[in-house]
Amino acid sequence: MLPEAEQTENLREIEMQWAVKAMTHAEAYWGLLQAKPGNEIKLTRVDDEIYKEFRELFPDMNIEFLNEVEDFKSPAMKEKWRNFITKYEKKVKDYTFGSLLRINCHEGYEEQNTMFDNYQH
Repeated sequence: MLPEAEQTENLREIEMQWAVKAMTHAEAYWGLLQAKPGNEIKLTRVDDEIYKEFRELFPDMNIEFLNEVEDFKSPAMKEKWRNFITKYEKKVKDYTFGSLLRINCHEGYEEQNTMFDNYQH
């Protein structure tokens, strides 16, 4: 069993364990996307709230083609993401769980099209 993200240091080995768990979730999500359009899939009871707030906080982010450095890895963006995700601590199980994101939304979860972020670094 993996420890909670906030109970660990940002160690590469632990981050890799989270990435493996995230990949399992991504494979299930990809299966759903093959069956239904993404806008018809609900993963949590607060999906609409999360998306609305996401669009308010990140209005110019091109979600079709993500830029790992500009959209996620700069110190300012890391802080912005951390503040955003922390609001869902009591509403979403595993709210700090790392995520595998497709860089190009038109392609699948291949190594060259996937980035991992855990929002806690």
